[in-house]
Amino acid sequence: MLRLPDHWVWDSWLAVDRGLYHLFFLRASRALHDPGRRHLRASIGHAVSRDLRSWQLLPDALVHADAPTWDDQAVWTGSVVRGSGGQWYLFYTGVTRMRGAYPQRIGVAVSDDLLTWHRVGPQPLLQADPRWYECLDLHPGISECWRDPFVFPDPDGDGWHMVLTARAPVRSSPWRGVIGHARSHDLLEWEVQPPLTKPAGFTDLEAPQVQFLDGKALLVFSCPPEAVSSTAMSSTAMSSTAMSSTAVSSTAMAANRAVGGTWTVLGGRVTEGWNAGSATPFAHPSLYGGRLVQDPGGDWCLLGFRNTEAGVFYGEILDPIPVTWADGQLVAGPLAAPSLA
Repeated sequence: MLRLPDHWVWDSWLAVDRGLYHLFFLRASRALHDPGRRHLRASIGHAVSRDLRSWQLLPDALVHADAPTWDDQAVWTGSVVRGSGGQWYLFYTGVTRMRGAYPQRIGVAVSDDLLTWHRVGPQPLLQADPRWYECLDLHPGISECWRDPFVFPDPDGDGWHMVLTARAPVRSSPWRGVIGHARSHDLLEWEVQPPLTKPAGFTDLEAPQVQFLDGKALLVFSCPPEAVSSTAMSSTAMSSTAMSSTAVSSTAMAANRAVGGTWTVLGGRVTEGWNAGSATPFAHPSLYGGRLVQDPGGDWCLLGFRNTEAGVFYGEILDPIPVTWADGQLVAGPLAAPSLA
């Protein structure tokens, strides 16, 4: 577990280099007292581990820029990948001090050693396209929901994909969260694409991640129960009830009684997207921002933070939870799904 006595810790993502796990995470001082204030004080922390349980804290990876610029308020969730030349790329969300709103845009920093990071240019790398995504009135391309970039190589070798937390431009409904999409061939020049999901009862699909199950794209995202429509929750309950009555299925059905906020849904090819209405929750009382990762033994687990339990925000990274894929759901289990690769 990673718990800091003086800081809350929440969204996290990983890079693995020579057997060492590099954990990047959002952090903000507990001196704020109210955890709801943490978002506009967030920086990106850094810790390392060899077992995903015992962590050595390192200096922060990135903090907000000096004003005035597009990321002078706070830096938020992202991902890290290694380019073909060996350099590391940290994609992140930036927010500004602009009065009345907190526009979200995507930036990138680079590093040769995962320790010292330098921003690439003074401008954001990517912003929302109003053809497909909700943007602020009178500010084309700037959105209050364009964050959490997760970058991964195309499984067919055709460049890189980025999935993001975004919203469809349908202001008549609060349930307009979608998975945004962009593509690149060099990690620096990106082209925004149409979303990979349709609105399906989620306010936001946060901290998305893509892994592959027998060649099919598995989407992991987070949304708290209070930000999910009753229709979506009812659909989830019905799909769980229809499952066979095995021990694993019983665990899956319990998800509806202990929804911490991490969801999964299996699709086909990345470019075909996902039916977010078929997503199922992972059974845990507070796990949020869950990321699928292989432990040192090669087994799969979920790593995320302890969110709110009984009205108390904990803000700490949990020990990894072993998982398996069974009956169309990701569930807690002693053995990993060997076909996740």
